[in-house]
Amino acid sequence: MDEQVKYKRILLKLSGEALAGDKKTGVYAEVIGNICDKIKEVVELGVEVAIVVGGGNFWRGKYGHEMERTTSDYMGMLATIMNGLALQDCLEARGIPTRLQTSIEMREIAEPFIKRKAIKHLEKGRIVIFAGGIGEPYFTTDTAGALRAAEIEADVILVAKTIDAVYSADPKIDKSAVRYDEITYLDILNQDLKVMDSTATSLCRDNKIPLVVFGISEPENIVKIIKGEKIGTLVKE
Repeated sequence: MDEQVKYKRILLKLSGEALAGDKKTGVYAEVIGNICDKIKEVVELGVEVAIVVGGGNFWRGKYGHEMERTTSDYMGMLATIMNGLALQDCLEARGIPTRLQTSIEMREIAEPFIKRKAIKHLEKGRIVIFAGGIGEPYFTTDTAGALRAAEIEADVILVAKTIDAVYSADPKIDKSAVRYDEITYLDILNQDLKVMDSTATSLCRDNKIPLVVFGISEPENIVKIIKGEKIGTLVKE
């Protein structure tokens, strides 16, 4: 592993919207390509990379407000698998061996999630994409990210957002919002900051997994964080 690298094993949490760019829906080839280029750089530094991807560019639970919640959530899980396939294809086009694991079994297109198998893939230099959330309704992909990070013993979760850090309020709405360089899990919970949902935040706190929240509009940030630059907000105990 390169000496300039700060983390050995990371989990990158990508929102579905991050893959859509300004189009907001679907997968935008140029945007996903730019992200995958930087992920490739990270892998070439010797870092083990796992990814959890959301599905908001195709479906969000709130879209199904007249739908039974469980049905709507399962549709969201399928959306994350679509994004997982797109990421896998894009990464492998760049020569990076990638495995897609899903929490809902789909033998024709992906492996089922098996912790030991995922870790073995990582150790062999393969990227592992975890899709399908945790396979149960009423849980977000934030919780899936925190859970998978704990299971694979990731050193950090990189939380890619459309804003560049954690703020006291939405900076797009409140111009007086305060930007945090560092913050604790407890402060996030007490202030109800929309970094990750409360279940995911508590899971990270219980397992002492640090988070780095950063803006994905500049994919180069992924590489900078890996090299130890202070980008975005560090969330820790």
